[in-house]
This record gives sequence, C-alpha cells and structure tokens, in this order.
Amino acid sequence: MTETLLVTGASGHLGRAVVNHLLAEQKVAPANIIATTRNPANLADLAARGVTVRVADFDDPASLEKAFRGADRVLIVSTGELDLKSDRRLKQHQTAVAAAKAVGVSHLLYTSMPDPEPGSPVLFAGDHYGTEQAIKASGIPHTIFRNGWYQENLFMSLPHAIATGKWYTSAGDGRVAHGARDDMAAAIAASLASGSKESRIYTLTGPQAFTTSEIAAMVSDATGKPIEVVQVPDAGLTEGIKASGVPEDFARIIVSFDANTRAGRIAQVTDAVEKLSGRKSRTLKQFLEANTAALLG
Repeated sequence: MTETLLVTGASGHLGRAVVNHLLAEQKVAPANIIATTRNPANLADLAARGVTVRVADFDDPASLEKAFRGADRVLIVSTGELDLKSDRRLKQHQTAVAAAKAVGVSHLLYTSMPDPEPGSPVLFAGDHYGTEQAIKASGIPHTIFRNGWYQENLFMSLPHAIATGKWYTSAGDGRVAHGARDDMAAAIAASLASGSKESRIYTLTGPQAFTTSEIAAMVSDATGKPIEVVQVPDAGLTEGIKASGVPEDFARIIVSFDANTRAGRIAQVTDAVEKLSGRKSRTLKQFLEANTAALLG
C-alpha cells in the first residue's frame, strides 16, 4: 500500500523544500502528498501539480484533526511562534501531536534542534524538548530531526559585519557546523518517504564546524572585506543588538545562540544528512562563494 505523506508549514522555506524533494528525488506521486498551511493560496502552484492542499491552524485542534485525517506519515515542522512570555509554541506542537494520535497517524516526524534538553542556553529550547517528550508519550512511532543552525541564518549577522568590518559576538571559541537548509530538507524528505517504522533521532548538521573567527576569515576570503571579530559579554551584545532596532526578546534569542555556541552545545558534526539524502552536503565555503553578492548588499 502506498502511504500518504503530510507536511505542515508547507508554505515556509523548510516545508516547501521538503515537498519539492518528495516530488523530485523521492518520486512520490502528488496524489500521495498533503501539504498544509494557514493560507492555501500560498500553495496554489503545488495544488496545480496535484498535491492536496489543506488548511491547518496550530491554534485550532479541530483544524489539525481535519487536516491530518487520512495521512499515514506526518511531518510537523516547528512553528515560528517565538513568544518568550508564553508557552504558545509548545502548546501548538502538543496540539498537533494530539491531533495525529486522534486520527491514527502511523508515524510522526518533527523538526527539533540539537541538544534541547534542560540546561540549554537557547531560550526556546524548552519548546523543542517539550514537543519531543509529547511525541514520545503519544506512543506513535516517530522520527525526530534535530536540525542544526542553517547557513542561511548567517544573513542575519554577516552583512552588517562586512559593512562595518567588525563582527560582535559572545560565542568565544565555540564551533558551529552550519548546514544548508535545502540539504536538511532533502534528508527529511528521504526519511519521510522511506516507510521506516522504527523510532529514531537524527542530528542534522553541516560537514564541518568552525569558530566565529574561522568563519570571518572565510568571509573575508570570499568578499575581499576584512572582518575583525570582537568578543563581548552577553549583556553588552544584547544591548548592541537592541540599539540596532531589534526588539528586546529577539535580541535575547540571538544572544542565546552565541551562549549556546560558547558552551559547546552546537559543535557536533554528523553524517546524517548525507546518509539520509544520499547526496553530498554543501560546505560553508560553497555557501559563502555562492552568496557573495547578497552578503555585500
């Protein structure tokens, strides 16, 4: 029997990439794919190709049950709610897990983050850890992808660092194995289409981990612009980010990434992306060279 595969958040960068890889490399028939979103108009092109598009609102349990009905394997892409003053994101994910159980989903997949256990400096790590616990408690066979930091996230810091010649950070000598979002999407799509019934946790990373200073040197090589890495305390970095116009809560989240890096909690390198997807991972050097013009603005 051919399984029906469902992807939530299919109008987002990661969700849409997963659907594209299901159709392309995995050769899943459009009729066996359900793509969910809050706004179906955003997925009109997928609907035109024969993919079933459904409305799914993570704040509406009935909406999720209706969307998930008939799906065998469901990928829950973590939502974008990052409200530090509430547990809304965790509740959204718990609601999705409950909906999957209610309609008899046979395998549940989820996009988490590396090392989200209690003690993580990342301010939203608890959302991911709590979701992982809810999935395990549901009794549904599951696959959890602990996605590392995307190479694309560097667009948040590098243009300013290149323009000013200074990269302010509190990451110290901590290392990060930035990975390409599309590589991780390809790995997730392969797992979603695999039919695997065992419960697994995969940490998805790029192929090599670098310190901020090493990344700065690579950026300088790619752009021809010298960058000085300036190490500052967390509090000072938070104030500097706020001064640039970033809201306080998001500034605190950004700094928590650096604290996490400094603590060595994001330094791991795995080959899970290549093993699952069957393709070579894009290196950070390749990312920088391909995006030099965008980084220079």
